[in-house]
Amino acid sequence: MRPERRLSLFIFARIVVTFLLLASTIVLNLQDPKAIDDLTYSGMVRLMAFSFMFSVGSYFFLKLQQYRHFVTYLQTIWDLLFVTVLLLFTGGVSSPYSFLYLLSIMIAGVLLGRREALYTASLCGILYGAIIDFQFFGLLAPLGLSQSAATSLGPRHIFYNIFLNLIGFYLTAFITGYLSGMARESEEALREKTVNYDELERLNTTIVANLESGLMTITLEKTIRVFNRYAEELTGKTQAEVYDMPLKDVFPEMADIVEDLDAVANGEFECRSFTDRTMILGFTAVPFTDTQGNCAGVIINFKDLTALKRMEEALKRSDRLATLGELSARMAHEIRNPLAAMGGAVQLLAEHGSVVDSNQRLLTIIMREADRLNGLISDFLTYARPASPRRGRLELAELVEDVRILVESDQRFAEMTIVNSVPAHLTVTADPNQLRQVLINLLHNAADAAEQTGRVEIKAFVQLMGIDGLKKTPTAVITVTDNGPGMSDESMSHLFEPFWTTKPEGTGLGLAIIYRIIEAHGGTIRVESPPDVGCRFVISLPA
Repeated sequence: MRPERRLSLFIFARIVVTFLLLASTIVLNLQDPKAIDDLTYSGMVRLMAFSFMFSVGSYFFLKLQQYRHFVTYLQTIWDLLFVTVLLLFTGGVSSPYSFLYLLSIMIAGVLLGRREALYTASLCGILYGAIIDFQFFGLLAPLGLSQSAATSLGPRHIFYNIFLNLIGFYLTAFITGYLSGMARESEEALREKTVNYDELERLNTTIVANLESGLMTITLEKTIRVFNRYAEELTGKTQAEVYDMPLKDVFPEMADIVEDLDAVANGEFECRSFTDRTMILGFTAVPFTDTQGNCAGVIINFKDLTALKRMEEALKRSDRLATLGELSARMAHEIRNPLAAMGGAVQLLAEHGSVVDSNQRLLTIIMREADRLNGLISDFLTYARPASPRRGRLELAELVEDVRILVESDQRFAEMTIVNSVPAHLTVTADPNQLRQVLINLLHNAADAAEQTGRVEIKAFVQLMGIDGLKKTPTAVITVTDNGPGMSDESMSHLFEPFWTTKPEGTGLGLAIIYRIIEAHGGTIRVESPPDVGCRFVISLPA
């Protein structure tokens, strides 16, 4: 208990005691008017009334912080004076109120300490001994204290009375001071521990709130209690909303993970419960115990690994395609040389006049297929060893508009609507010719997927992108969305691999070339198949 609260409590107790003494004195006088003479009765009533008002004033005076120490000493001095005057009014050696000195000593010990309690005990002994001695020698007769009341007891009885009271005073001071010292030490230790716990709680709250991963605590009833800031941002739900909510209502995929968990569990799972896209979350679940060692629930730490997984897939694809491209480029050169020789020989035969008409037709077919094969090899070499982009800042909306006007003249886009939703003044750093080639190829793929009827929309916006823990940079995100039939997960996983195609007459190099161009620009490209639209290609380039 704080010192000011102890002082307030003792002042309040003194008010109650003074009120009871005053009430008992008034009742005694009413029952037996001769028991107390008028002068003594009047003095006692005034003394107790003044003590009552003094205590009330001190109680409200404690609200001023700078005067609390002064009020404590003033209350101790007033207690001694009050008891001393009360003894003078009530018969001195025959007064029944001498025990109130013990209360004064106890109050001094509790409020001020052991040393002040001993000082107060000494003052009580001096004051009480002086009253008894002065009364014994008749020096207090003018105050109404009869000398005969003291002399009738005898000197020995007076000596024992003073001696025993002194022993009681000092024993009370010693015990009260000792207990008060122990109480103060306990309070200090408790205050230090309380401060430590408060600091730990603030530190724990700060750490949990600022973790760059989600943190939840789950009770044995599979309900959520702790839900940190990362989890709120990821799910769009606040701590207040999910408190005591079943885990399956927020993360249905985690409901089976925490079932009968008795050891650390790690893993990953796909989540679509609170977003329109599939997210890959990695988690670590650890059971925790209460103070008795019994299982109290589970702590789950989780993190969005979607960007990392995409980066891993992109790196694996890049390594695989780079190896394949290097090998294939050498093979293409070796194939092109004999192909050129074969083409030249066939052309000479076709130009020779002695070839019959039936053989002339065969030679034409050979020449056509040789040209097609040569074009395929050229495309493949473009993929395997793309030209370094000549980067420059360009207005993306103007480039998209040029591409839209260019492809509208193609018969494949006669019944298709191409929407340019790119905002004006959005600039990117790229090679305009290569970026134009990327957009044309994507529009051709959209036309083929939608069977040359439907709608294609090109959008773009700027956002800060980066992996957790790394600096986020401005990135232009370009999306090309069609309303075709969409793609399966199997098709999307192989989409940018060379020679992989779902078209009967396709070469499988168009999207592979697009991938290499975007990669050379330091960007990324991925494909999505949302449920409400057909297919969406998402390109990220430096803004």
